[in-house]
Amino acid sequence: MFVSIKHLVMNRSFFFILLSILSSSLFTGCQDSGKPDNSSTTSNLSVMKEPFGTMNNREVFLYTLTNSSGIVVKITNYGGIITQIWTPDRRGEPGDIVLGYDSLKGYIDNNPYFGAIVGRYANRIAKGQFKLMDTTYHLATNNGDNHLHGGAKGFDKVVWDATEIQDSSSVGLELTYLSQDGEEGYPGSLRVKVTYILNDDNELKTIITATTDKPCPVNLCNHTYFNLNKADTNILGHILSIVAAQFTDVDDDLIPTGDLPPVAGTPMDFNTPHEIGSQIEEVKGGYDHNYVLDKTPGDLALAATLLEPKSGREVKIYTTQPGLQFYSGNFLDGSIRGKDGKVYNQHYGLCLETQHFPDSPNHPNFPNTILRPGETYREITVYKFRVAE
Repeated sequence: MFVSIKHLVMNRSFFFILLSILSSSLFTGCQDSGKPDNSSTTSNLSVMKEPFGTMNNREVFLYTLTNSSGIVVKITNYGGIITQIWTPDRRGEPGDIVLGYDSLKGYIDNNPYFGAIVGRYANRIAKGQFKLMDTTYHLATNNGDNHLHGGAKGFDKVVWDATEIQDSSSVGLELTYLSQDGEEGYPGSLRVKVTYILNDDNELKTIITATTDKPCPVNLCNHTYFNLNKADTNILGHILSIVAAQFTDVDDDLIPTGDLPPVAGTPMDFNTPHEIGSQIEEVKGGYDHNYVLDKTPGDLALAATLLEPKSGREVKIYTTQPGLQFYSGNFLDGSIRGKDGKVYNQHYGLCLETQHFPDSPNHPNFPNTILRPGETYREITVYKFRVAE
């Protein structure tokens, strides 16, 4: 069948309208194909929810946050635990950079706080006691004679209520928990909200807020163990910098003495970036110390930078908190088999816990940790992921 050029020209408007309709249909079909049924997306951002088990007859879920660069963060509402963080290396190969387990059972049975929200009071309180308004409170002692990370059943061991959130530039998860008056020995009912947000600037932001109906000490943080080389070797070759001129001196039980010595001229100094393993043998037991950050508490500022030179993976940590606990995985002893059956030997992971100082309720010279009715505890930490050149 032959059609004249004149006829085509006369009908060119119809031709382009038809072409536009066909192109639109094809493009829409490509966009819809492969989209998970249980995900909600804005552009290339997504959040998915899937079953992860049960705890005390309550359902536990695993939430997967993905941004447009392909960074993936997995979080469970048991303990507010970050179970996985996938970021690319300099070759573009994705890898999981945090320690943990493949199943909920691992976290319930034997978890050294992998990825968890710890509280009411992160870190240690000496002898499990503090005095507040002429009353001495006695807490659970779960670290020798001392109280650690909230006690025998801290926030890492409870099922949080969870709500998925998203907007045009980020996806996230909101977790809430009500800690009852007297829980683990703490006074007052404490309402806690933890919000994890992943955005397209390759940042994972944690916002932690809390309110109380009685005065009580509050110190909340995330306890993720990082290994930017996918836990395939120890972290001693990681290059670390910490923006801090002082640290909290501790005794043999890792309880602060109250002194804040300078880091300059000691193995504690990470103001100049260097390998973690270069001086670790000079630190008794390895690093497990709180650094006094060079910043005003409440201001969001750079606290630390961690780089793994072989993979090129880097994470910068910004926080409003006054302190940063650097823990070099000293107590990992090879007894834990984590994801994919990997054995976690000593120093196979490290923690950079943004926090208030340990044992602050017993040290008036430390930044205040007492939250009172009518006040709101609010702390922000941002993890920014990139690949170094």
